[in-house]
Amino acid sequence: MSSNMENWLNRRGVEVSDVADIVFSLQRPYNPDLTYQECEESVLHVLSKREVQYVLFTGIALDELAERKMLPEPLQAIMEADESLYGVDETLALGITNVYGMIGLTSFGYLDKVKPGIIRKLNEKGKHVHVFLDDLVAGLAAAASARIAHQDPKANRYEIGGQS
Repeated sequence: MSSNMENWLNRRGVEVSDVADIVFSLQRPYNPDLTYQECEESVLHVLSKREVQYVLFTGIALDELAERKMLPEPLQAIMEADESLYGVDETLALGITNVYGMIGLTSFGYLDKVKPGIIRKLNEKGKHVHVFLDDLVAGLAAAASARIAHQDPKANRYEIGGQS
């Protein structure tokens, strides 16, 4: 199903490499041995998770329905305006960030504020509605980044009882 999810993202103008670019920029300062390939693999791993796929399918479908003007009012107007107080887009994206714990949440907050790379492009108003997708991509990048951080063999390890 993950290749199906890649097709859904591609259809909306997002490539795995776009997300891997963001992951690399997030994690490289903490892991100088990190490779770009590891970032792509991490994105693909996160995309393989069913709960992540369900969140992405839902958000992308809502964006597409809004583009076709198929949502009931007032939701259609809220989506067309990308209403700043809506917040459901961020809430849905948190379902992705939480897959790898708190570091995903903090990374998501940073990405939502700074909007690097493809996230900025998706956030710009144009002919497509990306109310959900910009936040979902930020959530995906945050989760893939957190996964790398958790797997870093040089990260400090602590055990109960103070033994490391």
